[in-house]
Amino acid sequence: MTTPQMITADLVDLDLSAETKEEAARSLATRMVRLGRVTDLDGFLADVAAREAQMPTGLDGGIGIPHCRSTHVTEPTLAFGRAPHGIDFGAPDGPADLIFLIAAPAGADDAHLTILSALARQLMDEDFKAALRAATDAEQTAALIRGDAEAPPEAEAEPETGPQQPAPADTFKIVAVTSCPTGIAHTYMAAESLENTARDTDGVDLVVETQGSAGFTRLDPAVIAAADGVIFAHDVPVREKERFAGKPTVDVGVKAGINRPAELITEVRGKAARGEIAAGAGTDPSSTAVDNSGEAGDGYGTKLRKWLMSGVSYMVPFVAAGGLLIALGFAIGGYKIADVKVETLLNSFDWTSSTSWAALLFYTGQAAFAFLVPVLAGYIAYGMADRPGLVPGFVGGSIALTVNAGFLGGLAAGLIAGGVVMAIQKVNVPAVLRGIMPVVVIPLLSSIAVGFLMLVVIGKPIASLQSGLTDWLNSLSGANALLLGALLGLMMCFDLGGPLNKVAYAFAVGGLADPTDGSLKIMAAVMAAGMVPPLAMALATTVRGKLFTRSERENGKAAWVLGASFITEGAIPFAAADPLRVIPASMAGGAVTGALSMAFGCTLRAPHGGIFVVPLIGNPWLYLVAVAAGVLVAAALVVVLKGMRKNAPREDGAAATAAPEKTQVPAAV
Repeated sequence: MTTPQMITADLVDLDLSAETKEEAARSLATRMVRLGRVTDLDGFLADVAAREAQMPTGLDGGIGIPHCRSTHVTEPTLAFGRAPHGIDFGAPDGPADLIFLIAAPAGADDAHLTILSALARQLMDEDFKAALRAATDAEQTAALIRGDAEAPPEAEAEPETGPQQPAPADTFKIVAVTSCPTGIAHTYMAAESLENTARDTDGVDLVVETQGSAGFTRLDPAVIAAADGVIFAHDVPVREKERFAGKPTVDVGVKAGINRPAELITEVRGKAARGEIAAGAGTDPSSTAVDNSGEAGDGYGTKLRKWLMSGVSYMVPFVAAGGLLIALGFAIGGYKIADVKVETLLNSFDWTSSTSWAALLFYTGQAAFAFLVPVLAGYIAYGMADRPGLVPGFVGGSIALTVNAGFLGGLAAGLIAGGVVMAIQKVNVPAVLRGIMPVVVIPLLSSIAVGFLMLVVIGKPIASLQSGLTDWLNSLSGANALLLGALLGLMMCFDLGGPLNKVAYAFAVGGLADPTDGSLKIMAAVMAAGMVPPLAMALATTVRGKLFTRSERENGKAAWVLGASFITEGAIPFAAADPLRVIPASMAGGAVTGALSMAFGCTLRAPHGGIFVVPLIGNPWLYLVAVAAGVLVAAALVVVLKGMRKNAPREDGAAATAAPEKTQVPAAV
């Protein structure tokens, strides 16, 4: 059986008539659906939109390169569209006329990803782009992109990063690492841009390690040791970052590597001349494990948000698995299942007894939940200080549980652990000791410091604060409960999966580790409010479809399922296109739902699931009433606001306004 070609003539549109990036993605993705390369158009486009919301995919030089990895893709596929009038993909220099839609399966194989990386490198070649703009035949264009026609030699395969030839003694040697969230396009474009610039710069030798989806080939340790400076151009953590410790380092986002490579080379040479040496891996606090812009000049508030989001993002899978297992245990065996002893499962498990299975689910869920605070603390520290922060972070989180400091203790332990490690990393140590610092010295000293601070200094005050907060939540009633519910609803719907949404969600799930009546009410209010935005947009597109573009009406169909499943991000495509109307309407609906859920006294033990866990909700019918009320408010408000526009979308789906609004909504972690 032969492997299908990555791109064929059927996947080329030399006269792409779309006016927005959403319409362009839909047009090109429809070609993939016709060929059986994409199984669910709306699901795939939702994945594309989620990736686009993280960071615009427009590049200087008239290129738009939307891409994602998706479970709805059967074969790695590339579609190309040439838009004569240009489409705004968020590039600094204006619209894109060369649009590449890259679809990679969730488990794409290395060979296909290598081909995609070769394309990314080709896009840095002006002759290649000129040939695409001049092409008149779809088959010829597909062949050119595949490399079957005349193309730059380097497009045939990704260069190996094995043994390097030594540079002249008077050459300034640079090693660089490039990476991006999907590891498909920007990773290799940044590498090509840096290499080309270094090649044209006298006295500079630069070698790049690309950390893409197909894995990475480590640079020769001798090459790293001989380097005079390091450039990190990345949007995800640099793997094995400690290899580059002790050298002048420039740490930026991957787009900076594409758009301003000469500045980065000049900057790292300047740091070397001034003797600015990085003390160790992860010493730059702007670099986080999950959400890293990498740009210098971030304020402390921005850095703090990134550090906290790092911990929350790693904690969420434990929340989902543990919470749903506990909820299933209660659903099968009732709330008395918690009285079953673990010894009973060990000694007399009954394969035919629902009680035994319920207890098994309950205790497995509890085991997962026991990791919540340590994982939160550990990965906050990881976001601050990379891998050396993990040990003191986990230790501090475990101590927080021991002293009953709970969720607040975990936050404090993570920040303390990261801060201690960063302080230790600033100490200059002899080169001979640098190898054991990350694995022996830093974990030892930082764990001692964190243990002392958590057990002797701040553990008890935080435990008292946690206890007071728990008592306050349990006492909430009347106006106080309504205000808290409304506030949580506003936070859940403000950025639709972004930082404020995650803060509210983390606050709710933190209470499930030691559930009380108050914390269960908060969890119910948070999930109810989070369901509102996508459901409201789905309803609005159904009742007043003429106010929305054709693309939005199609997204509205998927939003029914996304909203019902508590996936707030389902509203992002609507908010990205019209934030000034969609976000306020969503916030109003979320506030109504949150307040009503608290007023009705609804409770929830499961941290996720949407309508599928309604049987586990206290006062389920009133809970559905609260959700419905918020959906109606949000849908009505967005319809009214959109109806006030002078120019409504045309029925063919194209926007009649002069230009789309560019405000973007932060993506989910």
